[in-house]
Amino acid sequence: MNTHSHYVKKLSGVSKFLLPPRPGFCYRGLNFRKAMAVNRSQAKIIRKWSRDGYCTLTLEAPAVAGPARPGQFIMVKVSDHGHPLLRRPFSLHARQGSNVSIFFQVTGLGTSLLARKAEGEEVDILGPLGQGFSVGEAGTKPALVGGGRGIAPLVFLADELRAAGVEPNVFYGGKTAADLPLREELERQGFDVFLSTDDGSLGFGGLVTELFGKRLDSFRPTRLFACGPEAMMENLSALSLREGIPAEFSLESVMGCGFGACWGCVKKIRHRGAAGWIKICQEGPVFAAEDIVWDGEERG
Repeated sequence: MNTHSHYVKKLSGVSKFLLPPRPGFCYRGLNFRKAMAVNRSQAKIIRKWSRDGYCTLTLEAPAVAGPARPGQFIMVKVSDHGHPLLRRPFSLHARQGSNVSIFFQVTGLGTSLLARKAEGEEVDILGPLGQGFSVGEAGTKPALVGGGRGIAPLVFLADELRAAGVEPNVFYGGKTAADLPLREELERQGFDVFLSTDDGSLGFGGLVTELFGKRLDSFRPTRLFACGPEAMMENLSALSLREGIPAEFSLESVMGCGFGACWGCVKKIRHRGAAGWIKICQEGPVFAAEDIVWDGEERG
């Protein structure tokens, strides 16, 4: 069998893609000699919610829910007709027993097709994939900062932190009030939520990074977790390094496969002092602040 090919093996009703790497292949000091196993399953949509161009789908997916960790993602086949050809990556937004949820903004063809699906339909998914947040290192006062749809994985993280006896502060920012569709869910669950909008239509008037910076006068987090637009995260990274706050960021990237085969989601990341191109899907999407080489840093 060609070492670059993959095959499908049925196991307890769940397909597993096995991707053997090139023998002895070494990248960034890591030796991938073992095959990567990726669960594939049919997940039924058991609940759908939508508002202002945002959508949440709750999927019956025990093979994903069991091992899932905050910060991981799934690859979803959005069409049964071959177009779009590639799956779309979605952060795991929540877990309830054997179910998981994804939250997304309708921005293009793929998300539009997915948002049209109805309760009772099934979607083909791969996952859970990637490396998540370091929940066990959150300390006693973690801060979660989400920009727009970047709030998706942080809700799952907030739930897991609470289950571990830790109450996080959640900073949630958007361009307008309509870009904060999950604020009611977070407030209903009793989290300490600080809202900001660029246009001042709700909460603090300004960027969520400004709001977080102002709160540092009275609140010193033990760890920072963030996801959102890259400019937001780059600013937070600089602030966290300057203030000595350990921080982790979930990076977004266009992904072709989701498990390291296509090399379509590379990002420059530092390892042992040297920067190199790393596959976001396989070694991320979560990375420590000090390891990320931001686009602005490269241009500078």
